[in-house]
Amino acid sequence: MEFAEINGAGLRYAIEGKGERTLVLVHEMGGSLESWEEAGSRFAESRRVLRYDCRGAGLSQKVRGALSIDTMADDIAALLEHVGIAGKVALAGVAVGGAIALHFAARHSARTSAVAVGSPATGIEADRRAAVLERVARLEAAGMAFAAEDSMRNGYPDELRGDIKRFRQYRARWLGNDPASYAAIYRMLAATEMKGELTTLRCPVLVIGALFDRTRPPAIAKAVADMIPGATYDELRTGHYMAAQTPDLLFSRIDAFLRSVDA
Repeated sequence: MEFAEINGAGLRYAIEGKGERTLVLVHEMGGSLESWEEAGSRFAESRRVLRYDCRGAGLSQKVRGALSIDTMADDIAALLEHVGIAGKVALAGVAVGGAIALHFAARHSARTSAVAVGSPATGIEADRRAAVLERVARLEAAGMAFAAEDSMRNGYPDELRGDIKRFRQYRARWLGNDPASYAAIYRMLAATEMKGELTTLRCPVLVIGALFDRTRPPAIAKAVADMIPGATYDELRTGHYMAAQTPDLLFSRIDAFLRSVDA
């Protein structure tokens, strides 16, 4: 693991693998670079892999005040420059990480070869925003435990808890988040509107819906795919935190997509 001050924030990152092609892995809200650890190791067998803690998450610098998705996308661009990775890169992201990856593709199109996203959280519908922001304020005041039961029930449901050790480790890591930073990222999501820019994407895009995701059900992921010209849509037996829940399944689907793009 490495640390560097990048784009005005201290970020933790890891690079593994080798090869001409680079894949950037972006974790979910409440996650960290560990979310992609198992799948990342498999990707690294055939390409260079960059994982990092988004600002506000993991061991990266925590956030106070407003945060924009522009900043999150620019963090990736600055991180690539810092580590000396030139040219186009592929990106894979889950949930809010998927939105960041898609926004990077729109904002830094010359640097993007392909994007794969699972349950992309590209915004919150207007009629739900007030209720969501009220809940976020309560979480910020009360701490992560306030939202743990609902978040795990909807994002990591019983159907995916066969490996109970994996579930318990994920839950415990999720509880370790900084509530103020988590709230700032959630407010960023509430302020994000990506419908217009999704129609401008021209790189190959894979959108994955998760059959057991009760936070962003497959129909929501499918609607995102339908807005992106030429996007491929698929559904997997996984959940909202799919990189951590079913790393082998997610790796296989994204790897097949990237290999088809490379060919």
